[in-house]
Amino acid sequence: MKGLFKVALARWLARTPIGLAILGAGWFLGRRRSRRKEEQERRRPARGRRR
Repeated sequence: MKGLFKVALARWLARTPIGLAILGAGWFLGRRRSRRKEEQERRRPARGRRR
């Protein structure tokens, strides 16, 4: 249901140039956020069993 809402919202916003700018900014910020999260996971050592 959440995915359907996102698609409907994106289509509605894409109708106008301002909406496209908002979509672009959201995409850019979301991508930056996910990259930062992946980088933190890579830096964190694996917490397996250590003896």
